[in-house]
Amino acid sequence: MATFPLSASKPSALNFDERSLDRLQEAITRHIADGRYPAAQIALARRGQLALFASFGDARTQPSRVAAGDDTLWLLYSNTKVITACAVWLLAERGAISFTDTVAAHLPGFEANGKGEITILQLLTHQAGFPDAVVPDAAWTDHELLKKIVCNFSLQWTPGSRLTYHGASAHWVAGALIEAVTKTDYRDFIRQNIAEPLGLANELFVGLPDPQHGRAVDMHEPDQSGKQVLRDENNTQAFRRAGVPGGGGYATARAMAAFYQMLAQGGTLNGVRLLSPRLVQYVTRNFTEERVDTNMGMPMHRGIGPHVRGTTPNIRGLGALAHPGVFGHGGVGSSYCWADPDSGVSFAYLTNSRIPDPWHSVRLDRIANFVHSSID
Repeated sequence: MATFPLSASKPSALNFDERSLDRLQEAITRHIADGRYPAAQIALARRGQLALFASFGDARTQPSRVAAGDDTLWLLYSNTKVITACAVWLLAERGAISFTDTVAAHLPGFEANGKGEITILQLLTHQAGFPDAVVPDAAWTDHELLKKIVCNFSLQWTPGSRLTYHGASAHWVAGALIEAVTKTDYRDFIRQNIAEPLGLANELFVGLPDPQHGRAVDMHEPDQSGKQVLRDENNTQAFRRAGVPGGGGYATARAMAAFYQMLAQGGTLNGVRLLSPRLVQYVTRNFTEERVDTNMGMPMHRGIGPHVRGTTPNIRGLGALAHPGVFGHGGVGSSYCWADPDSGVSFAYLTNSRIPDPWHSVRLDRIANFVHSSID
């Protein structure tokens, strides 16, 4: 088996305050004891090294309990969006596309229903105008059908006129765009051009191969009484295999910390240069400034994939204490991953329950702030 791209180190050797990290782990242990979620995994990296990697609780609870371990794979939900966006970044860096190109210039037929002027930048910054468009499950295995469906999306508002989170629709278009440009299944392109070069092929998947399903967590959600129950629609082999580009990836926390460590280091990980520093700087800019995302109810400072902390009083998931340049993304009700280019720190926090607000956002802020407080 290939060596993991981040070598292990001690937190103190990477200038982390261990008391803050103890508080982080105590909080997660308390959450699990209180029944907030069955399991979690965290990973913290700096200077190309892994300072902390820990698993807590049960990855599966039925028919019997299975403890979370180092090789457990976690549903990323919308953390997947940044992986899919990274595939588009590669196409831009290789000269196959420009972010200011229209989607239709590379995905013929997408111009239908008034979508001809939507740019790739608008698509990946949640300004495309079709946030609620739906792709049926049948398109998971039929990508010709996928292409027809996304090309037939209808606009809900004029592209560029509003900022509204596109939960799944924009990244289905991104998947079809990748396939149109590369003539390759977007899942294969991500594996061959991101996971494999970074040394993460055994721990980062968009489209989970059947032999790996035994490593995947079962997702849960609280019922009205707060009891954790299985979220069956996310626990099927068909869903895991599909690799939904906006919300169906799987990874370990250390793989996500490694991916973001690559970004924190300007596009290079363990001697492998995946992206140029200028490309990383470009896609992590704040393209939407202080405009409010009408879905989130606050400015989200959208980059082309991740979002950026900025200087607003509140921000989702990245931590109020974060440096303004911190960028990352979350997974609905469950997780957040981010990088801090100022300190070189990357962090991943993954759980296996989809929890509603307000508790979800409150705990994410506290979890992230424990990490920010630990940085010396």
